[in-house]
Amino acid sequence: MSIAGLFTITRPLNSIAAGLAALVAYLIATGTIIPQVLLLCAIVSLITAAGNVINDYFDVEIDRVNRPDRPIPSGQVGLPAARAYSVTLFLAAILICIFTNELCIAIAIFNSVLLVGYAVWLKRMPLFGNIAVSYLAASMFLFGGAFDGLPGLLNIIPFAVITFFAMLARELVKDAEDVDGDRASGAVTIPIRYGIKATTLLALSSALLGIIASMIPGQRWGFWYICGILLVDGVILYASMKAVRCTTPEGVKRSGASNLLKAGMFASLLVFALSAVFL
Repeated sequence: MSIAGLFTITRPLNSIAAGLAALVAYLIATGTIIPQVLLLCAIVSLITAAGNVINDYFDVEIDRVNRPDRPIPSGQVGLPAARAYSVTLFLAAILICIFTNELCIAIAIFNSVLLVGYAVWLKRMPLFGNIAVSYLAASMFLFGGAFDGLPGLLNIIPFAVITFFAMLARELVKDAEDVDGDRASGAVTIPIRYGIKATTLLALSSALLGIIASMIPGQRWGFWYICGILLVDGVILYASMKAVRCTTPEGVKRSGASNLLKAGMFASLLVFALSAVFL
């Protein structure tokens, strides 16, 4: 076991970005930032990190094929250590959550259970696993809004919807990339059951729904928001179209569609944050 492996297995950049998304969500919901929102960042980052660890724990056989460089298949982190590490991260997040409110605690506990359920069962169920991950991404916004109570939670729902559909598109594209490893592990994903073309078309449809939903905040923020989000939407649409042109898992990987969709999601978060501050 190595310190570097324990660090890498949490996917730190993704975990920190998830925490920042919760902070942005609170900013959107309330129009302000208070010191206590650092608690949100810590909680969401820890839960996301724990989910990444437990997912790698149960995905070790898939990763031996698809991602042999990851900490567990490469031998940097042992299976018992990964299991204990994920439990510690989950418990730390729930402990910090005591200092928030009942809505946040409920979301944190539900998400923790769902992350374990995803790693154990849902990942191997066509579409249900994709939907679970997409909800979890969207719930970063729900969590941030919930820190302001029910009004804040309701105020943030459009942004959760945008995130849900964008993430669903990326999840489907990633499944199209990972067909070989998923098939070897016995998983039954959408591309394994229905093919690459059907999967990428479904991803495109989900991306289009996210793009449509991204217009809703324009009623609140106006022209400059629309300009910014249209640029992001263009990246997401371009990435989805690149995936649709592919017919094999290798082709989907070479297209870079998954990375482009990820970049588009990070860019949308930036547009949301700038709009909340300046518009």
